[in-house]
Amino acid sequence: MNDYRIFETEQFQDDLRSSLGPRREKIVAKLHNDVYPQLRRQPYFGRNIKKLKGYRPETWRYRVGMYRFFYEIDAVRKIVFMLAADTRQSGY
Repeated sequence: MNDYRIFETEQFQDDLRSSLGPRREKIVAKLHNDVYPQLRRQPYFGRNIKKLKGYRPETWRYRVGMYRFFYEIDAVRKIVFMLAADTRQSGY
């Protein structure tokens, strides 16, 4: 089993509670049903995945509609750290 594990930081959990607005439940379901399975298998590549330029440490984003989920990858320990969630307008 070579799957990555997902770790949600406190900031990410706070963002899910406060930044997603009325669509929160739908977005959280999308995270658990679609996004996390994708990130467990292949966190580097995908239709909605993009590596952000100029970020240190290396940071990636996953796009779901108007929302962005930012994460870092620990390839040695095979962990994806979910860092933040926000709308496109205020996420960058």
